Amino acid sequence: MGKINSFEDLLVWQKAINIAVEVYKLTSKFPKEEVFGLTSQLRRASTSISLNISEGSVKSTATFILQLGHAKGSSGELLSGFILSQKLGFVTQ
Repeated sequence: MGKINSFEDLLVWQKAINIAVEVYKLTSKFPKEEVFGLTSQLRRASTSISLNISEGSVKSTATFILQLGHAKGSSGELLSGFILSQKLGFVTQ
């Protein structure tokens, strides 16, 4: 593994960005009445993951660990939202 110069070098941040891109693509097919509901919530949760990682990476180790916890919380929120989306028939497994 090479030297990490910024959050963009972190594999976890790269994966989080890719998840957010996929969430935007998937939610673009959700019913229009969900634009201010589930669509918005899923998009916010997905972007929150990478944003928390990047914010924490430039701060102290203790703050970075805290921000990683927030990112993990957002990933749980995202999972829960997609379970609901599947049950509502908006996405398939």
